[in-house]
Amino acid sequence: MIHVLFVCLGNICRSPMAEAMFRKRVEDEGLSEHFVIDSAGIGGWHQGSPPHEGTRKLLDEKGISYEGMTARQIRDEDITTYDYIIAMDAENVGALRSIAGYGKHHFIGRLLDFVEDDDRDDVPDPYYTGNFEEVHDLIETGIDRFLTYVKKEKHL
Repeated sequence: MIHVLFVCLGNICRSPMAEAMFRKRVEDEGLSEHFVIDSAGIGGWHQGSPPHEGTRKLLDEKGISYEGMTARQIRDEDITTYDYIIAMDAENVGALRSIAGYGKHHFIGRLLDFVEDDDRDDVPDPYYTGNFEEVHDLIETGIDRFLTYVKKEKHL
């Protein structure tokens, strides 16, 4: 199994959007049996809450399920459990690397690290910008490239 964890600041906007979109993409490609997919936040401010209204609205418009998703904070064991910990921005990566320390862990990086033909490094937080459509488009490109990378690396 390939364990993938998407991470943003509070786990209500970007990372649940990425989780839902990646899950759908994996299902559409008939690869669900190869993946465990989840999301988490650096902070626990929204723990137990559903995705943000803007995220829910956008996912509804795109026909992507977020049923049963609730925010949670990253846990120490996530660092060693997940093969790929995909953050939305550099601050998230820094926090994750602080949590991970020098122990054993797998890939920790930004989603847009997989998008080489785009100058942007970070997925902006729509909690502050309100631009959920831009975030969707960036995440869509990022997960497409990430899945291509994983399929090649894992020979799927």
